[in-house]
Amino acid sequence: MTNPTAPTRNPGRRRPPPRPVEVVSVDRVTPRLVSITVTGDALHGFELTQPTSHIKLFLAPDGGELVLPTQGPDGPVFPDDAMRPVIRTYTPRRYDATTNTLEIQFALHGEGPAAQWAGRAAAGDKLAVAGPGGRFQLDTAAERWWIAGDESALPAIAGLLESLPITARAEVHLEVADATDELPLPAASVTWHHRRAGAYGAELLAAATALTVSPGTSYWVACEAAAVRRIRRQLLDAGVPRQSLTTRGYWRLGEANHPDHDYGED
Repeated sequence: MTNPTAPTRNPGRRRPPPRPVEVVSVDRVTPRLVSITVTGDALHGFELTQPTSHIKLFLAPDGGELVLPTQGPDGPVFPDDAMRPVIRTYTPRRYDATTNTLEIQFALHGEGPAAQWAGRAAAGDKLAVAGPGGRFQLDTAAERWWIAGDESALPAIAGLLESLPITARAEVHLEVADATDELPLPAASVTWHHRRAGAYGAELLAAATALTVSPGTSYWVACEAAAVRRIRRQLLDAGVPRQSLTTRGYWRLGEANHPDHDYGED
């Protein structure tokens, strides 16, 4: 999930500055998913109050040092002579207040600067995080969930499943490149779909077309931006109430910097 585009600033609200952190461990979860754990004194007080929340990552530019902005009266200010950091948005996998560690998972698809950074990350590397943010609010009264996503949504889906009440039932559809991308997830009925060459979201659209809409079900979908719009249209046409449907375009094919506020609603 990526983002270079800042949302409209609320002049009455000052966002806290990015929190400097460093990498403490790097683990390859699957051939195309890497888990990076970071820590730092600035993380104290960090909270994840809602699943699927996102954070902004500030990464050193290729060949440069990580320079963070200072807070000016009109927002963040960067030194004129400094290379700007790479800023991307990801859904954190988990934060452990006991160890003061934050786990972030990166899908290694494409040649974007964040995926390249994650592919070569090592303990001691410096970065910064800001947030979390996001407008999703978990409906704890929903007894059933229909959840769908691709590799980029795996951390968000895992966190969402962990946050559901023990009485809730979830049907999950995940589209990945092949069987090597499959991994254990919190208790749910999970169907893994292997992508047809280049057909991003086609398997998820087929699953959405085949479902039977049930009253009282919440629907959550996140994947490639064009695909999520097709899936959203299908679900609404099938009778899913708008208030029960959350969709997110986490990335767009052929685009390096997709905004973090793409809700697929256009």
